Amino acid sequence: MAKINNKPASAYAQPHTMSGKKISKVDAGPADNKKNLKDTPVSVANSRDGAYKPTKTSGIKIRGTGAATKGVMARGPMA
Repeated sequence: MAKINNKPASAYAQPHTMSGKKISKVDAGPADNKKNLKDTPVSVANSRDGAYKPTKTSGIKIRGTGAATKGVMARGPMA
């Protein structure tokens, strides 16, 4: 039976771009996890510690909705 090499990927090839250039380590996620956890609203069953963001009511009326009465406003980022 052949021996299986079960090494981490870094043992075979260092992180690189498609052109072969080396890349540095990049941390993912927020740098300050304690602040992130403090600002994150928590909900348990029917109780919530923070309020929801208010519903966005501004926007522009979109074309081609025909006789629709709902869903006729575009409210996303329009930059």
